[in-house]
Amino acid sequence: MKTSWFTAFAVALALATVPAVPSQSQPRSIEVHAKRFEFSPADITVKKGETVTLSLISDDVPHSLLITGLGVNAAMVKGHPTQVQITADKTGDFTGRCGKFCGSGHGQMHFVVHVTE
Repeated sequence: MKTSWFTAFAVALALATVPAVPSQSQPRSIEVHAKRFEFSPADITVKKGETVTLSLISDDVPHSLLITGLGVNAAMVKGHPTQVQITADKTGDFTGRCGKFCGSGHGQMHFVVHVTE
């Protein structure tokens, strides 16, 4: 009988000292607004391997977010937020741009994703 009490105590002690495994939580969400002729924020930082949901919102005319290095090509229409998930598998800076002509300043619409370790 002492053996089973001791075994139960040892198991309880072992379980109490093992760190809890974090539950799978929802990806971090970052809201990105587009308007002539900028993204706001214009750059974000994520960790390598982290899944992030970008909530893309056009504040005026149709735009798109094109980030070739991360496989993002998402249309943005005023009044209809677009959700895009990204998970970077390498570090670095990934430059994006507006992929839909939106006027004379279209070429200056840049967005950067900084991916760190």
